[in-house]
Amino acid sequence: MTPEARAKLMADVEAYCQELRPIEELCYVERRPNDAIRDLALKHNILGILVPTRYGGRGADALTYARCLARINREGTGPRTFFSGQSSIGQYPIMKYGSEAMKQKYLPASCTGGCTLAFGLTEPDAGSNPLEGTTTYTRKGDRFILNGVKYLISNGSIADAVIVFAFPEGKTGADRRMSAFIVPTAGETFEKEALHSKPGMYTADTAMFQMNDHPVPADHLLGEEGNGFRIAMHTLISGRLSVASGSLGVIEDCLAECITYSKERHQHGKPIAKHQLVQDHLARIEVMRATSDAMIERAAIAKQASDEKPGDKDLLADADYAVALAKYWASNAAWEAADRAVQIFGGRGWSELYRPFRHLQDVRVCRIYEGTDEIMKLKIASKVLGGKEWEAFK
Repeated sequence: MTPEARAKLMADVEAYCQELRPIEELCYVERRPNDAIRDLALKHNILGILVPTRYGGRGADALTYARCLARINREGTGPRTFFSGQSSIGQYPIMKYGSEAMKQKYLPASCTGGCTLAFGLTEPDAGSNPLEGTTTYTRKGDRFILNGVKYLISNGSIADAVIVFAFPEGKTGADRRMSAFIVPTAGETFEKEALHSKPGMYTADTAMFQMNDHPVPADHLLGEEGNGFRIAMHTLISGRLSVASGSLGVIEDCLAECITYSKERHQHGKPIAKHQLVQDHLARIEVMRATSDAMIERAAIAKQASDEKPGDKDLLADADYAVALAKYWASNAAWEAADRAVQIFGGRGWSELYRPFRHLQDVRVCRIYEGTDEIMKLKIASKVLGGKEWEAFK
């Protein structure tokens, strides 16, 4: 990506965020989905930040994309989650594993508003271990027939196509190997339901869906049959980097809000910014911002190197480790930063009318989706112990 293209992209993202903010704030306090997240992204041409320019995208490298997501997440974890579902775990696996025909079909459409994407791995009883999933497929002529339920899917009720992972029906043992599919959601055999019983994240779409003998064209198999687990794990590296980057945006916005508020708010005859314990909070938030930023930059560079040499297992392992570190640290740092920001705001902090509390509600999920804290710590520990032979489970 040229410096000029990068500068133009960042300017477009900034313009998007400026226009989105008042709409996002109103939708949040009214606890309703924000359609402008997608509509304004189309207006500012940022629906395909990661997608190569030959398919209609902006062709961003991993670090530039991370910077874009950090900026977007200053407006809320909900808006950034849409982009993660659309790009990090939607467009990315198509770019890396899709046939040329599938790339031509889905990537340009996803960049121009004709196709919203999602990633369907999690099930009601299969989260951190996707190999316990029960979604199945069988081949019938020129189609695959899918059955099963996916749960807590970002963009799930608004998606036109979902990357779905399923197991061959009736297979057991070594023959029970997961496959990945690009699944169009149109038709009565694909039932969607938006999930509303969630704390925060009101403006983002979270859903479950059920496939009942849902037909999928045979050419929509993503990669090779039986290679789904590998595709899922590689895609989740992309997803985890997006969560880490978004968490940095939370920290940045909390810091900015607290600097402004602490200078304006007076107690005991002076701005609270001059109170030592308030400065302790501010210093801690800044340390978390700086460390998260450095770890995300390192992770993005490692991921870019791996993407450029996809057959290099050492580069992949390095990227997996660096992203796990960044995701674990930044998501926890964002939770603490938002908590400290609420404390600085005092009584006003305990209100959805103010940004710190909205961040506090929203960012907690970042320690769960795309890999829980516990899974990230296991990945980190096995790496420092010496690699795969030290994994806590296989």
